[in-house]
Amino acid sequence: MQNAIIEQEEKPAPLVPKLERQRLHDTVVDHLRNLIVEAVLTPGTKLNERELCETLGISRTPLREALKVLAAEGLIEISPNRGASVSKMSETEIWETFELMSGLEAMSGELACDRITPVELAEIKALHYAMLACKAQNDLPGYYSRNQAIHDKINDAARNSVLRQTYLGLNRRLKALRFKSNFQPTKWDSAAHDHDEMVKALEARDGKRLAAILRQHLLDKRDAVLMAAALPGEGKADHQA
Repeated sequence: MQNAIIEQEEKPAPLVPKLERQRLHDTVVDHLRNLIVEAVLTPGTKLNERELCETLGISRTPLREALKVLAAEGLIEISPNRGASVSKMSETEIWETFELMSGLEAMSGELACDRITPVELAEIKALHYAMLACKAQNDLPGYYSRNQAIHDKINDAARNSVLRQTYLGLNRRLKALRFKSNFQPTKWDSAAHDHDEMVKALEARDGKRLAAILRQHLLDKRDAVLMAAALPGEGKADHQA
């Protein structure tokens, strides 16, 4: 009996996964990121911690942790004196970041054509058809999420870990602008057509063609963003010279 008692006392407590805090953290990050991407929180908007806590039903600790993550992604700026606000990229930053992303997407496409599996290609085609269905229903958030999933899967299929990490880091800064680039119907139609051509190039394993399509696709998005923002032309003129 005594041995039984000792064994019971020495038996370690069962491990309970501490997931709730992490889930809350991820949920807050994802929610705020989506608000920024979908332009609910526009560039330059000052974030009121008290109002956000009340709206989200959370304390300040998970909110501040989420803000630090978004700051690391470049989506918000945190100032010791002014607090947090949604980041606003200058015209030059927009120009140069899209220019770099166009090169990363082109490389992803060229490598993916050599390395993509039939299963991955089928997944991309399924996403493409779902994306077009969202467009037909004028569902821009649904369209955008599938659009981004397609680009992400092409990048993943390139099988290059350095390219992958560089792409993910840079794309976080551009998500909100890529979303906005489809606000104009003609731009949305053009983007959807580009995706038709992307799928055809992938099926044909034509890396050069896919690279060219992706590069121009990103540059067109850049031009659409700058046109919509009606920003001054100094930065653009400098790069075109």
